[in-house]
Amino acid sequence: MEIKDIYGNLPGLETERLVLRKISYEDIDDIHTYASNPEVSKYVFWEAHETRVATEDYVKMILTLYAEGKIAPWGIHYKEDNKLIGTVDFVSWSTQHKTAEIGYALSKNYWGRGIATEAVKELIRFGMSEMDLVRIQAKSLVANIGSERVMEKAGMTFEGILRKFIYVKGAHYDVKMYAIIKEDVQS
Repeated sequence: MEIKDIYGNLPGLETERLVLRKISYEDIDDIHTYASNPEVSKYVFWEAHETRVATEDYVKMILTLYAEGKIAPWGIHYKEDNKLIGTVDFVSWSTQHKTAEIGYALSKNYWGRGIATEAVKELIRFGMSEMDLVRIQAKSLVANIGSERVMEKAGMTFEGILRKFIYVKGAHYDVKMYAIIKEDVQS
């Protein structure tokens, strides 16, 4: 399986409360609402969007990735209020090793409701069944307790701390590594 097999026409996915779908220009205002919040970007590897233009550029980049059949995020569309409230994606995918890494971001207004966990679980299901993955991992900064809880509730196992693993926002940070393997899902 090749990356273009999935990302050449990114499929929509659905859960009880969410639709995971392609992002569009119509989502710019919703994305800017959460991506401009410093609390949302505090523990992730990107800076808060300071202007609407920054969000427009982000959406343009995503649309280019879609058009080129490259790895790009699903938007998390919340059915209850018809808003795009975050993203979930495979930030990397090794087709040779059948492994991938998940990343996600969610509007602060929706934290604590199990929404990120629901989206991650669906991506794990899709990755194992449709992409033939045998391992899916995720990382978070050690201080990001909320993300750690998402990984745990999604069935991932803590594997260790990668010391000084990433340099972002002017400093080196330790990150926690979590993963789930196909046997975990099938048991």
